[in-house]
Amino acid sequence: MVKVEIWAEVTCPWCGLSSHRLDQAVARFEHGDDVEVVHRSFPLGSGFPEGRLFSVREALLRQHGIGGAQAEAATRRIEALAADDGLSPYRVLDNQVGNTDLAHEFLAHASAEGHNREAWDAIFRAYFGRAEPVFALADLLTLSDELGLDRQRTRQALTGRRYRGQVRDDARTAQRLGATGAPFIVADGRYGVPGAQDSDTLLDLLRTAWDEAHPVIPVPAGQAPVCGPDGCAVPTHS
Repeated sequence: MVKVEIWAEVTCPWCGLSSHRLDQAVARFEHGDDVEVVHRSFPLGSGFPEGRLFSVREALLRQHGIGGAQAEAATRRIEALAADDGLSPYRVLDNQVGNTDLAHEFLAHASAEGHNREAWDAIFRAYFGRAEPVFALADLLTLSDELGLDRQRTRQALTGRRYRGQVRDDARTAQRLGATGAPFIVADGRYGVPGAQDSDTLLDLLRTAWDEAHPVIPVPAGQAPVCGPDGCAVPTHS
């Protein structure tokens, strides 16, 4: 078994793309049925005021000084890369951003209920696939219904901020492992890969982790004929 952890931010376009590419790599991996993928939180939207939403255009201008044609080109490039990988629609520029703390707490609650993978897939699908907000309690209760979670239990977990500490612990763990941003992927707690790597690179990561965990150990069995670069051994006796 190989355990792959991916730290991500809900509204990070590279994170949604990286999650999709990891799925592709697992599907191509020879031992894909023996790979456990676990999503973890790396919040980057805590600086936004709660209860307010901003357009991606406005956020890029405020946070990075990127606007106009430059913002258009940068975000459309990500959308094009997603389409090339079979992820479409993937809406980046025509979207909104906001404080994602509650969204991460929802994901932690869903994970505790046994729906880690499904919850992250659902929130990426809602946000990037349908350009729907995923920030307010009402937004997250809708996703709770979609996942078949108990609505009242979800409401209590979110209004009581039950998973706030866990979300912060997730981020601290990623930083301890060397993450400076998201996405960040770690295989078997040993091999870390930052950024939205392509599926070939992630497939190599899976194979490296698998080979490390399942080494081939030669068994002493005496000499026996073999073939090599210079030809095959010829028996000298019957």
